[in-house]
Amino acid sequence: MANINRVVILGGGTAGWLSAALLAKMLGKQLSITLVESTDIGTVGVGEATIPPIVAFNNALGIDEKTLIQRTGATIKLGIQFENWGRQGDSYMHAFGHLGKALPFCDFHHLFHHAKEQGLGHSLWDYSLNFQAAKAGHFAPLRHLPNTQLAGTEHAYHFDASLYAQLLRERAEHFGVQRIDAKVDKVEQSDNGDVQALVLQSGERVEGDLFIDCSGQRGLLIAQTLGVGFEDWSHWLPCDRAIAVQSHHGDDKDPLPYTRSIAHDSGWQWQIPLQHRVGNGLVYCSRYLDDDQAKAQLLANLPGEALHEPRVIPFRTGARRQQWHKNVVAIGLSSGFLEPLESTSIHLIQTAVIRLLKHFPHQGIAPASVRAFNRLFSTEMAQIRDFIILHYALNQRQDSRFWRYCADMELPPSLSERIAQFQQSGQVHRYQDELFAEVAWQQVLIGQNCWPQQHHPLAEQLSNEQLDELLQSLRTLINQAVQNMPSHQQFIQRNLS
Repeated sequence: MANINRVVILGGGTAGWLSAALLAKMLGKQLSITLVESTDIGTVGVGEATIPPIVAFNNALGIDEKTLIQRTGATIKLGIQFENWGRQGDSYMHAFGHLGKALPFCDFHHLFHHAKEQGLGHSLWDYSLNFQAAKAGHFAPLRHLPNTQLAGTEHAYHFDASLYAQLLRERAEHFGVQRIDAKVDKVEQSDNGDVQALVLQSGERVEGDLFIDCSGQRGLLIAQTLGVGFEDWSHWLPCDRAIAVQSHHGDDKDPLPYTRSIAHDSGWQWQIPLQHRVGNGLVYCSRYLDDDQAKAQLLANLPGEALHEPRVIPFRTGARRQQWHKNVVAIGLSSGFLEPLESTSIHLIQTAVIRLLKHFPHQGIAPASVRAFNRLFSTEMAQIRDFIILHYALNQRQDSRFWRYCADMELPPSLSERIAQFQQSGQVHRYQDELFAEVAWQQVLIGQNCWPQQHHPLAEQLSNEQLDELLQSLRTLINQAVQNMPSHQQFIQRNLS
């Protein structure tokens, strides 16, 4: 097996430059890394909402929070508010962080469920620090609730994806990545089918030992060259188009510290507040809504004036049957697509690059490592897929054909079992290394009116008086912590100075 010394990344954007930056920082002294991108080819550029693991990832790259806020128009994200997803008029939040105070072997929602049966409960989200801070428009990075061992805030960001990619590019080039601005004319393969070189329109050949395909949905290397198939999940996730537009905030509002996901007749709308604008989009199913109707619906529901003409982005939900084949690793949209409902696109880029680092073929590509890599990819994609499907499957709306289809569709057995387990026992089993924790599943299940038939018996070890005192104490601690936080806007301004 030949040593891997030359890595070639095809495509820029967030996927390409994030891959380049991390590989160069960690292995730059052992590798020559070249990134080929064309300024004439645009990127999707709508991955503007993130989830908490990005905080540690940025720190690992040397991108501190202050720099991110100053350079990318970033705001804080404490969760995602889902509107009209259960029934029309319903609203709940998948808030990051913890809920209440768990007992040994017994999650907090069991205590809340028991209290609710005794007439003591308020709202489950009264016991979420992130939710209360989000709705108050406040934020401070707290490791713990003051004077307690209870977990503090947990956050991610909204930012301008193109500006973030530019920041990543600077880090990557600082670590030694070489960039070539050119279009690829053809791909050369060796006798065994490996990719040997990218031939540019100028005639220049860019040879490599390992190629990373960040060419977007077209998958120039993984699909068009190596023919790796695609597992289509559109029967579970029927939305196949998005229409995106940026807008003013409107009414001089300060940006909210959370994402909004607003269900409509044939899909849902995102609102992502940045410092200088709002990112908006409508994700929809073309079987029930055409592009002109989608455009009209989006423009009629903007928080402020549109800044440009909306653009339509077709997509297909699913995953490559192999993320790594021969000497090509697909990262980003070339490896598959899960719609942006839970802001997982950039996270999937992160985990793919970290997985490649862990399995990096220094002394040649080992088939067993490739198989392990692909198994982890397939598992990760299926787990996130199930969590996204969950939102659609639990709707109780009867006002449109789209929502009736989603409520009636046959679910993946893995998801059906999870829903049944929660309904019957209130338990959610989290697999090792799974992205979404039990508390995330609990919030979506309960937020969309799926209550368990029973609670854990350990929840009854407290008397009604003790239970009421605990809940009241938690509400008081959370409310005091929120009141003592600066506003979200004040936090942003401090980081801009």
